[in-house]
Amino acid sequence: MDNTLWLALLITAVGTLMLRALPLLWMRRHLIRKQSANSLEAMPSWLTVLGPLMIAAMFGMSLMPATPNPVTWWATAIGILATYLVWRRTCSLGWPVFAGVAVYGAIVVLAGYA
Repeated sequence: MDNTLWLALLITAVGTLMLRALPLLWMRRHLIRKQSANSLEAMPSWLTVLGPLMIAAMFGMSLMPATPNPVTWWATAIGILATYLVWRRTCSLGWPVFAGVAVYGAIVVLAGYA
């Protein structure tokens, strides 16, 4: 492998670590400080909204096809429908995602866009 690829992988790994470690370290320090002050509200209120917002953002981005054309839009719509129908039947998380991705992939491959 080229050295630039290794450098890019290292920077990506460090960035991913920092995205996870810095909030953890900050929150740990924040909670210790609040506990020592005997505060009832140790957990910040904005933290309860952050998780659902991130999930909504990822969901919104996943609905946009990488190459927008009529076939990929139809594949997206049918994949969403397949995901919903499998979810209604199984009430689980894994199988609906698998079904949606499989249906989307099958339509794109059969249409010759892959």
